[in-house]
Amino acid sequence: MSSPIPVRFEATDLDRIATAEGRVAVIVTPDGKLDPAGRRANRLTRGAVQRLLDSDRFAKAKNGQVFTLAWPAGMAAEALDVLVLEQNPSPIEARKAGAALGKLKDGKPALIMAGSRRRVAELAQGLALRAYRFDAHKTGSDDEENGGTVSEVVIAHNRHEEVAAAYAPLQAAVEGVHATRDLVNEPANVLTTEEFARRLKELESLGVEVEILDEAELEKLGMRALLAVGQGAESPSRVVVMQWKGGAKDAAPLALVGKGVVFDTGGISLKPAGGMEDMTMDMGGAGVVAGTMRALARRKARANVVGLVGLVENMPDGRAQRPGDVVRSMKGDTIEVINTDAEGRLVLCDVMWYAQDRFKPAAMIDLATLTGAIIISLGHENAGVFSNDDAICNAFLKAAQAEDEGAWRMPLAKAYDELLKSRIADMKNVGGRPAGSITAAQFLQRFVKEGTPWIHLDIAGVASVKSDTTYAPKGATGWGVRALDRLVRDRFEVE
Repeated sequence: MSSPIPVRFEATDLDRIATAEGRVAVIVTPDGKLDPAGRRANRLTRGAVQRLLDSDRFAKAKNGQVFTLAWPAGMAAEALDVLVLEQNPSPIEARKAGAALGKLKDGKPALIMAGSRRRVAELAQGLALRAYRFDAHKTGSDDEENGGTVSEVVIAHNRHEEVAAAYAPLQAAVEGVHATRDLVNEPANVLTTEEFARRLKELESLGVEVEILDEAELEKLGMRALLAVGQGAESPSRVVVMQWKGGAKDAAPLALVGKGVVFDTGGISLKPAGGMEDMTMDMGGAGVVAGTMRALARRKARANVVGLVGLVENMPDGRAQRPGDVVRSMKGDTIEVINTDAEGRLVLCDVMWYAQDRFKPAAMIDLATLTGAIIISLGHENAGVFSNDDAICNAFLKAAQAEDEGAWRMPLAKAYDELLKSRIADMKNVGGRPAGSITAAQFLQRFVKEGTPWIHLDIAGVASVKSDTTYAPKGATGWGVRALDRLVRDRFEVE
């Protein structure tokens, strides 16, 4: 996986401002107040910082904005960044400010003079999140491992040891986000079902127990809905089970279930050619589950969490399932396949049932790039949240809000079930164009056992985007890793 930018915390040393190479950042308040580091930078640059603060341009400055002075006189650095930030910002304000600095990260070393500012750990997290690059397949890159130069960021603070300790669990979340982005950004000829499973097996080095179920085992378990999706592909279908046992031995785990369609042509119900190259991201749900498990293991979360992903490829072939076929799920329900491009719910229903059957989870959350309909409803700002339990749903929404990851609750109601009625089977796999994301959630709810708190996250609009976001360059975002990590920390960890 690509390595997050190394962040090191040191005691404040004003003399380093003059000699540091690359980029140096000082922080000023929105009203233009300079701290000792800012005053030192101002003297070194012969008043350039103060002239900036006195300018009409700065008068319009917003919290979190960065002004750059190129090749500052009196300093060895190539750039002096002046970050506007309150002395005591909120966690989100600090994270966004760090992301603004991370966006400027250009492969050169950086020194950030944070003084006595609060929320510096969150600032560092925002920087590390935004400084992500995925250049693994570009030739001539400086770093063979991840395609980019990994240069250190030093953050100087008056209480650097305290800040370093606060950053450690946030760094674990950053690693999880980067792992998810790497998976979602990978092309399908690289990230096959078997390669995906192999990469997840590497989590064993962090203490995660990993099992890989092959097609023979899935057939024995009765996962015929999942297997039907992949029967036209050369890449064999797999289910990977990842267990993190950090909580009480007898405590029921939280189950995270991810859709892992490594490429989706639509099958016999073939998608249009335009934009089909984006379907490498159709394993986004599985990517988030994988990244979350990495984050939990890296920070040694005191909770029991099991992650399960169904890895398939949906291809047209003489062996592929057809519209009109009827398949039987692991639960035993029969499903009339109206559209082979509505394959994700066929993968999820079997893995969800298996998760409940085997692990009796305290709660279950599934994630999937499931419907284009959710993009019509919510755009690329929010994931769709569907749930049968107000308590777990509200806890997740609170966690997502705290991490600044957009999420919006959508309705569930029995009336929508009418759209899923089949003439020849227990249900259809689609309910038509009206309420497409809701009928998909209603389909999945039929595979949730009574008494199991459940959330369905439709992340089709947020998993991968066409333009930069606050915390990520265009492409895979890693949405959901931080929210799920916080949910585990807030609701499922033991004291």
